[in-house]
Order: sequence, then C-alpha cells, then structure tokens
Amino acid sequence: MNALKGLVAALLLGGGTMAMAANDGQMRVNQVLKADPQYLETWQQVVKKEERLPEWVMNLSGDSQQMNAVEEDGDKYLVGPLCETEATCRSKRLFVAFSFDKDEAYALLVEVPAGLPADKSPTRHADYRFLGNPDEGMQELLMEQLKKDPNWY
Repeated sequence: MNALKGLVAALLLGGGTMAMAANDGQMRVNQVLKADPQYLETWQQVVKKEERLPEWVMNLSGDSQQMNAVEEDGDKYLVGPLCETEATCRSKRLFVAFSFDKDEAYALLVEVPAGLPADKSPTRHADYRFLGNPDEGMQELLMEQLKKDPNWY
C-alpha cells in the first residue's frame, strides 16, 4: 500500500512540475498563436493592415527560438525571433513583441538579399519593415534584438 501511495505522490508531483514548466514563459514565436486565442486575435489585427507579407509572417510559422520577457517604457513584452527557415535565417527574419496582456503586438521584418557575400555587411543591405505601428521606443527594442546576433554587423 505504501508503494502505491509513493507512486501516486510521484505522479502528482511530476505532473505539477510539467505544468509549471509549460507556464514558465518557455514559448517560441511559432507556438504563440496556438497557445492562446488572444495572441491570434492580436496578431491578426497587426497583419490585416499590412500588404504583401509572406505566409510565414502572416502565420508566425517557421524556425524560432525561445521568447524572453523584456521591459520597454515600464511595460512588459514577450519578445522573440522567427526565421522563414533555419537555412534562410540570415536573409529572412522577424522579431516579434507581444505585450504581457496580449493586447498589443509589434514586429520587425528584416530581409537581406539572398546570397549576399559574407564580406558584405548585412546592415547596409537590409530592408527593415516595422509592423503594428510601433513607437520609437518599441522600434529601438526590436532593433536591439537584431543587434544581439553576433553575425549582424
């Protein structure tokens, strides 16, 4: 009987630990729209006003890394990068910021000509497009995310 109680306790404890891990902010950009309908609604408001966006940007699908909590002007945002594919990340990437209350979303789409030689600076050849009408502070926050890339010069 004690073995059964121990097994039940271990299962309950393990389940609780998994639930906490799922809610500790360890989310990726390509998972955010499926995580909560409010993220989807907010993102749709951002992209519906834009013209000629790639499908991977519209759906936040592609290759992504973990999102992080960042503060800008006293407000907290969940921020992370997304690439069309891992192979094209140098030439097609997006940095997304969602407010913690999920009411606001902003993004920076960065496109560099494919096949740009390694000795050419991507900063000089990139096209930058802000989505969601971010103010100057938010634009700086998104650009800072890009500048964290050691291959961005």
